[in-house]
Amino acid sequence: MRSVIDRMARAGRPPLHSLAPAQARAAYEAGAGVLEIPKAELPRVEDLRIPARDGAPLPARLYAPVPDAGLPLLLYLHGGGFTIGSVATHDVLCRELARLAGCMVVSLDYRLAPEHRFPTASNDAWDALAWLAGHAGALGADAARLAVGGDSAGGTLAAVNAILARDAGLPLALQLLIYPGTTAHQDTPSHARFAQGPVLDEPAITWFFENYVASRAEREDWRFAPLLAPDVDGVAPAWIGLAECDPLVDEGIDYADKLRAAGVPVELEIYRGVTHEFIKMGRAIPEARQAHQHAAQALRAAFRQD
Repeated sequence: MRSVIDRMARAGRPPLHSLAPAQARAAYEAGAGVLEIPKAELPRVEDLRIPARDGAPLPARLYAPVPDAGLPLLLYLHGGGFTIGSVATHDVLCRELARLAGCMVVSLDYRLAPEHRFPTASNDAWDALAWLAGHAGALGADAARLAVGGDSAGGTLAAVNAILARDAGLPLALQLLIYPGTTAHQDTPSHARFAQGPVLDEPAITWFFENYVASRAEREDWRFAPLLAPDVDGVAPAWIGLAECDPLVDEGIDYADKLRAAGVPVELEIYRGVTHEFIKMGRAIPEARQAHQHAAQALRAAFRQD
C-alpha cells in the first residue's frame, strides 16, 4: 500500500478536488484501471437504459457469468463522492463480482453532482432497483433473489436502497457495503486521523459533498447519512468491507453496530493496512483480491448459490 501511495505522489497529478467536475471525472476514469486486475471476459455483457421517475433514461451495464436464465441479480452502485465515477470506472470490479459470485450484476450510471444534486442519486438508485425487480424475468434474472451493493458513495446509496426496499416490501437477500459513507458531518475520529489522506483526504471529501448537498438539512437527511435513519429494523442482511486507513472506517463500524442493534445479521471485514479505493487495486494489493472473494462468498451464501 505504501508503494502505491508513493507512486501516486511521484506521478504528481493535480488532486481531483482542484479540477472542474468534468475534468475530475475524466481524470478519474483515465486512472481507474491502472491498478486493476485483468478484465474478466464474460459471455454476456449488455448496455441497458433504465427509466428514472422523471423519465430520464439511466445508462446501465449488465454482466452475466453464464448465459443461463434464472441468475440472482446484484444492483451495483459505483463510488465517487456523488460527483465522479461511472459504469466504466467500475467495470473490472463488477465483472469480477459476477464471475466469482455466479450472479448477474447490473451497474448503474446514476446522475452526478453538481449538475444533479441531492437527492437525485438516491432517487435514481431506488428507481433502478424497483425497475429491476419488475423486469428481472425479462433480463433472465430471478426476481426472488435480488441484492444491492456499492462502494463509498455507492455504498451509501446501497444502504439507503436497503431501507427503501424494506419500506416498499421488496425483499433483498443482501446489502453489500464497501467502505460506505453513513455520517452527516464527517466528524468521527477516523476523519480527523486521516484528514490528510492517504488517497482520500478532507479537502476531497468536502468538495464532493459540497457538490451534492446544499444545506445542513440535506446533510442530516438519512438518504445522505443512513446512520440517521429512524430505524433499520428488518432491512436486508449486510456484508460490510472497510479499509483500516480510511476516513470512512469509523462510520462503517458505526453503521454495522446500528444494524446489529436492530437485529440485522452483519458480516464485517476490516482490511488492515489499506486505504480507501483499495478494492480497485487488485494488481498491487492482495487485500483487494481477498475482498473480491469475501464479497462474492457473501453473495453466494445470500443467494443460496452453494
